[in-house]
Amino acid sequence: MCGIGVIISGVRIGSSSPISHSTSPVSSAFSVDDLKAALGRRGPDSLGCKKIFLHPTVSGEECVELRYCGDKCDCTFFANGELHFIGATLQLRGVNPITQPLVDESGNILVYNGEIFGGIHVGSDSNDAEILLQSLGKCCTCGSHGHTTACNYSGLGKSSIPELLSTIKGPWAIIYWQDSSRTMWFGRDAFGRRSLLVHWPNLEDCGFYFEVENGITNINFWDELSCGVYSVSIGSSKADKCLLGEVKKHEWTNPILKELVKWERTYVEPKPAELHFMIPSKQPDVHSICLERKPSGLGAMQTSVPVPAQTVLIALRESMMRRTTQSAIFPAVTCDLQQEELVPVAILFSGGLDSMILAALLDECLQPSYGIDLLNVSFDGQSAPDRISAKAGLKELQRISPLRRWKLVEVDADLSKLTQETKHVMSLINPAKTYMDLNIGIALWLAAGGDGWVHEEIGEIDNDNYQRVKYKSKARILLVGSGADEQCAGYGRHKTKYRSGSWLGLNEEMKLDMQRIWKRNLGRDDRCIADNGKEARFPFLDEDVIRTLLDIPLWEVANLDQPSGTGDKKILREVAQMLGIYEAATLPKRAIQFGSRIARESNRRNFGSNRAANQASAGSVVIYGTSNLT
Repeated sequence: MCGIGVIISGVRIGSSSPISHSTSPVSSAFSVDDLKAALGRRGPDSLGCKKIFLHPTVSGEECVELRYCGDKCDCTFFANGELHFIGATLQLRGVNPITQPLVDESGNILVYNGEIFGGIHVGSDSNDAEILLQSLGKCCTCGSHGHTTACNYSGLGKSSIPELLSTIKGPWAIIYWQDSSRTMWFGRDAFGRRSLLVHWPNLEDCGFYFEVENGITNINFWDELSCGVYSVSIGSSKADKCLLGEVKKHEWTNPILKELVKWERTYVEPKPAELHFMIPSKQPDVHSICLERKPSGLGAMQTSVPVPAQTVLIALRESMMRRTTQSAIFPAVTCDLQQEELVPVAILFSGGLDSMILAALLDECLQPSYGIDLLNVSFDGQSAPDRISAKAGLKELQRISPLRRWKLVEVDADLSKLTQETKHVMSLINPAKTYMDLNIGIALWLAAGGDGWVHEEIGEIDNDNYQRVKYKSKARILLVGSGADEQCAGYGRHKTKYRSGSWLGLNEEMKLDMQRIWKRNLGRDDRCIADNGKEARFPFLDEDVIRTLLDIPLWEVANLDQPSGTGDKKILREVAQMLGIYEAATLPKRAIQFGSRIARESNRRNFGSNRAANQASAGSVVIYGTSNLT
């Protein structure tokens, strides 16, 4: 996880494609120092900046001079325009430390926030940002403004920048200056797994800014950048010699990725003969199965299981391996710790179905010497539903993997004592601005911080005597279950749609959820988690997992004729049973704002009671001011 940003000034920005620009006036001044501070929290390992100065010549072509800018820049070069790149790094891959922005010998500049899990080869000792800069440097200028003809390098081993970025598997956000074409490229992956905010120029503020972390509290300043690849080609006007930049959005070129973005499922409605296999059978006794479980070499049950569930389990296991292998963890993460203290990866943990699957899979993929932190937040002490299920989940994990060092990190919070923290999270969730967004943001921000309590044994092992001691998780990789509900019909509204529109209605609702997850969830969640210097990774949103679930008939993924805790996310419940976590396989869906009980506390504080909040549809109410938050 890294913090990246760029400020473009002195360039008149236009657009050649329909892009939603904010029309709200900006009254607050923009502070570069605030931006650096915000990005620095995301990337605590290093912070750097570079500037490009632009000046139109008499011939109408711009001349470009590249200079390094540290914390104090005393450049005296006169310029009409300026590009100010800022990069903060949380390094999780590679042998040698890096500092962003990265600059190659051709004057190309890269600030990158992401992981490359496929598409471009990254060696076990390499850093993916450095490899990406090398690959981008080999790209042609096709696709930039003024180069609309067919690629001149076709067949010569060169690709365009949109073609290269379309091949990447994994989450990413990027800002890249291609010096040869005087073009700045920017964008985020097709599912929006990394945040990238944009401030479009308007009459009150002609500045053009990109960043991944919000450092401004004005709710109308930033927009979530739509997923995709964009370019701004900079030229000059012959009439008044001013600098001009034209924004262009590019299409994905990878046909497989384009199909995933469409999110089209082949088998949506079952035929009458197929309905026969959907009749629910009597649920087996969980405790008797647990006693008889004998894991296979792959960690799955040695019993007959549905083929679709086996396929999903294989895809999820491979997704987890890609995100947790040692080659994907920068050595500096662990070099200062004793072997018995190594905890490079943690899980946002409620003890529910999704987080339990992630925990069981992580246990299979992570080296046995590593511990695993389970981060759980509660606004009602030991009584919150998520705290209760987390404790039960810990026992189940200890049963299936007794040698693993599991730590349930109990993060206890009191909403009434979080005034400053709430204001800070308000700046992180922007441009999201509802009480539901705020509640989720606070819960995620606190949980990701990992500052809580753990239970440690006193005296001899197995004497059931524990003491509660302070503990702060040092894991810098945080696994999150985002995408499971959207893809497997885990929300209550999915059942509502199924009842009113049958299978077609359900499929359309799930498609809508997947195509808007970048705007409703992922940008907000990424900013709240990364503000702690942690990187969120989403195994359920792996490209191969998405493809696998789409290839499976919808009635195998969910059966909403069955009760909650059985038919919703049916296929993941079968995966959980294969992993031996039977009790978690029967748990109903419970969102973090309800399971942690922050929603209840927020409702009482801002609406007087839960009943009044429900009548006002509190979750969707927009927060217009901070009067109730102070």
